[in-house]
Amino acid sequence: MSVSDADIAFAVDLFSEIGGLTTRKMFGGICLYCDGTVFALQASDGRLYLKTKDPQGVLGDRTDQFHNMPYYALPEDMLDDPQAACAAAQTVLSAL
Repeated sequence: MSVSDADIAFAVDLFSEIGGLTTRKMFGGICLYCDGTVFALQASDGRLYLKTKDPQGVLGDRTDQFHNMPYYALPEDMLDDPQAACAAAQTVLSAL
């Protein structure tokens, strides 16, 4: 199963305020880059994850880890709030 074009478009739209956004398909999902730095991934099921070593500081207690990798799921409320999603992404990017 691979991520759908609609899911990719959603992710790009959600993080569009960040600028310098590009994507690359990998392993059935995509990696999202800001100016060449990977800051998020979208799994093949469409779920979005941010790369962080401090998931509670960025996303709160309501997040799941993507396998054993340093990627943590965006909470449902951030999926409906581009400003909150972009603020979390900016926090992640400033730490990378």
